[in-house]
Amino acid sequence: MHVLDKTQIEAVAVHSAKTRQPLYAPRKKIFPKRASGSFRRFKWLVMAITLGIYYLTPWLRWDRGPFAPDQAVLVDLANRRFYFFFIEIWPQEFYYVAGLLVMAGVGLFLVTSTVGRAWCGYTCPQTVWVDLFLVVERAIEGDRNARMKLDAGPWTARKLSLRVSKHAIWLVIGAATGGAWIFYFADAPTLAGELLTGTAAPVAYITVAVLTATTYTLGGLMREQVCTYMCPWPRIQAAMLDESSLTVTYNDWRGEPRSRHAKTVQAAGQPVGDCVDCNACVAVCPMGIDIRDGQQLECITCALCIDACDGVMDKLGRERGLISYATLSDYNANMMLATAGGSGLVNPSLVRTADGQFSDKVAHFHIRKIFRPRTYVYMGLWSLIGLGLLYSLLTRDRLEVNVLHDRNPQFVTLSDGSIRNGYTVKLLNMIPEPRTIVVTMQGLQGAEMSVVGDDIPAGRSFAIPVEPDRLKMLKVFVRQPADQIRGTAQTFKFRVEDKASFEADEYTATFNAPETAK
Repeated sequence: MHVLDKTQIEAVAVHSAKTRQPLYAPRKKIFPKRASGSFRRFKWLVMAITLGIYYLTPWLRWDRGPFAPDQAVLVDLANRRFYFFFIEIWPQEFYYVAGLLVMAGVGLFLVTSTVGRAWCGYTCPQTVWVDLFLVVERAIEGDRNARMKLDAGPWTARKLSLRVSKHAIWLVIGAATGGAWIFYFADAPTLAGELLTGTAAPVAYITVAVLTATTYTLGGLMREQVCTYMCPWPRIQAAMLDESSLTVTYNDWRGEPRSRHAKTVQAAGQPVGDCVDCNACVAVCPMGIDIRDGQQLECITCALCIDACDGVMDKLGRERGLISYATLSDYNANMMLATAGGSGLVNPSLVRTADGQFSDKVAHFHIRKIFRPRTYVYMGLWSLIGLGLLYSLLTRDRLEVNVLHDRNPQFVTLSDGSIRNGYTVKLLNMIPEPRTIVVTMQGLQGAEMSVVGDDIPAGRSFAIPVEPDRLKMLKVFVRQPADQIRGTAQTFKFRVEDKASFEADEYTATFNAPETAK
């Protein structure tokens, strides 16, 4: 009883499965207690990695030569390029980005179908930044009881200074978040200097201001409301779950009936479960729910309640896992065992042997249970899309030609009777190095090309330099003698080739002529 008294926490679930809040209920403040344990340590690790990636990535350098930016990850809107280390994506290759988004969606389905809302509990930006904001809040105002006491107390100089300090740091975090975001769209060191000297473009300051406000509001002032009311995923993820999906579960087949006075109840000959109704799981929940009410919309499966409950079980000398990751199939099997096939109330003695150990009939989770046909389908689809994108990326051409025929006039009859067509030829050099591109005309007997504005002799082939990572537009006239014309519409090819790299591309064009030219 002495140990039990020390573990009792006065905590009431803000969001209860028994009493649902209206859709637009005013926010009730939640003061989550700091948890400790394996899941909390894992969340610290994930938070450090994800924040590190977000804040540090724009500062990484990648040498692409003298004709391309050296920022490893850069969305260059001015030049319409996306750089990711050794990969360069042009606007017409946006399907790579679309493919990555599809992979992200399928990956989210895969994770949800196997381990529930693990994305929400560990890697969602909202969760990561709320964790960061809570670190600041605890460091300044103290843990749960201290924050509750401060919030309920009158406004004093101390309270005002603590609140101003907390919100000021939150705003700094928001500004750093917005600042890091804009660094992905320009050279980070250069833009940082411009921001500090006041010479950056107005859109940079506007973007930082907007993201500062949204980060501060969503991470500090609205916290759990984002997950409950704004995010659609809690309402979608139920369709992704089945009996073999892992979710954070209160195992009431061993916890009920709960009692704070277990020894007294046992002495009276009544059954008693392992749950001592200490409310530790409620106190640490960042969403303010009681996991013992079952799966709820607000639960992000962060598993902090597991750490809190395991800590209490350790103090009481009982097995861990009263709250644990479990599948619905295992839970139902154990409930049938604890209720004698569903014929009565939960009796914890039915799941234990005479010496107090769990019965061999109790179902326990094993990793192989999550590997089922549904998992393999998602994994196969995800891998297939990834391999397809990788193959396309490795085999793509970095030299392209596109040709646009003049619409008006479609042909011109010259003084010697020959027919001339005009074309806009676009040469696309998609590498950060200068090239000399050879343009050759194939087909169209007796015809020759001439380039407008360049001192290039007329012929069936010419070489022209193209700047690195640039589109070269040429105005090309194709002339064919009247006696060589074989129809009103003849097809031929523009072939472009880089002799140094052996890359080549072709475009099939049409040469138009009047009826009388046949």
